[in-house]
Amino acid sequence: MRIFLAGASGAIGRRVIPALLAEGHDVVGLARGRDSYDTIDSLGATAVLGDVYDASTLTETVRTARPDVVMHQLTDLAAGDRTANARLRTIGTRNLVDAAKAAGVRRMVAQSISWAYEPGAEPATEDTPPDLECEPDRRGMVEGVANLENAVQGMPEWVVLRYGTLYGPGTWYEPGGLMATAARDRRLPATADVSSFVHVDDAARAAVAALHWPSGPVNICDDEPAPGHEWVPVFYALAGLPEPTLVEGERAGWARGADNTRARKTLGWVPGRKSWRAGLTEN
Repeated sequence: MRIFLAGASGAIGRRVIPALLAEGHDVVGLARGRDSYDTIDSLGATAVLGDVYDASTLTETVRTARPDVVMHQLTDLAAGDRTANARLRTIGTRNLVDAAKAAGVRRMVAQSISWAYEPGAEPATEDTPPDLECEPDRRGMVEGVANLENAVQGMPEWVVLRYGTLYGPGTWYEPGGLMATAARDRRLPATADVSSFVHVDDAARAAVAALHWPSGPVNICDDEPAPGHEWVPVFYALAGLPEPTLVEGERAGWARGADNTRARKTLGWVPGRKSWRAGLTEN
């Protein structure tokens, strides 16, 4: 197939390109600037310059690429700006979906997240509604995710990959990344909040596999949701830092982790790093 990959120079995109090429696909990678262009080109894909906020130019770029599938791995998180990322999910996704439709593309595979679910007692399944009644400081993120997924579901065929918290090279959790900086500054306490993780390599494998999956959302995370009381001390130790501040009390209702049963049992995707406990040590 011919794949138009938005977000091709990101942490996941840089892994998706060689995997797609190895399977015999052609890849056209959307670049925001010259550095991204050069990265995409060096990986063997056809790089094209473009801006997902320029709807008319984006439409022409996708039409010219003539893809069979559009893959959406766009984020705007390098500076840790969640407001910018929510804007990208809302406006950038809308423009990308419209461009795909205008080019006659039937299928889209898109990146989402697995911690936008409403509160509950157990790890969330794909049938759990989004947390649209959440507190104001979380609402912008959840609404951005909901806007992304609603737009993607307008495609004739679609897969939404609800990734767990990404770790590994090129993510916030790599040595020297944003979360390591937060830990050094004592801004990463160990709480009861539960997270589900996924290594960036496993996230990329899921994106490639999703080319052939049926339409629907899929939680892409490892097998061990974990409270901060467990994973944060491990993260601090790997960074060579003293023990984190331990915060007692119950977890936030939404911080419940995600259930990967559909990916594992129905679709045959199995995480190579089954637990963050082993995966984090690879950083």
